Amino acid sequence: MDLSLQNYVFAAILVLTIIPFKASSNSNSLPHHQHHELKSLHFTLFDHEILNKTAFRIVSGVAGAGYSATTTPFGTLFVVNDPFKLSADPSSKVVGSNEGFSLTSSLDGLENIAVGKLSLNLKKYKGAVYFVGSVHNTKSSEHPIVGGTGDFLFVQGYITTSPVNLTGLILIYKFEFHLYWPPYAAQIS
Repeated sequence: MDLSLQNYVFAAILVLTIIPFKASSNSNSLPHHQHHELKSLHFTLFDHEILNKTAFRIVSGVAGAGYSATTTPFGTLFVVNDPFKLSADPSSKVVGSNEGFSLTSSLDGLENIAVGKLSLNLKKYKGAVYFVGSVHNTKSSEHPIVGGTGDFLFVQGYITTSPVNLTGLILIYKFEFHLYWPPYAAQIS
């Protein structure tokens, strides 16, 4: 009789362990496996860099190219706190700022490593987007987004920067934002 009770208990344990396994192998029964559409936002702003007013050379470089509108010597360190505007027109509305630094990283003086905090005050979105990447002074560059705050918490994506005007004391760059929020970000906010 003990043997039949053992068989009964063994069979019951076996059935109980198989049933949850089969239920969990069905992806339709788990809500976190459902596909959600990503929330995204795409827009363009213009960085207005004013030499010796919003952008300053902190460390002079040591070798390579000389100083011009598009080149700086290797090792040159700049800090910026540039206004973001809605258009390339200097009188357009300010909607944020670009705070960061760049370090000339190529001997030809055309490439920099940049780190930036892009503070934004848009109609429906307020907060900051952080990026890091390599900037080419005369060509478009893509920069990965590494974080965000406020309405940009958990944001992912990239920013494309390209020069618009590199003459005179006001340098203008176009920033194209391609922002994506993962599905879990909507559940938290």
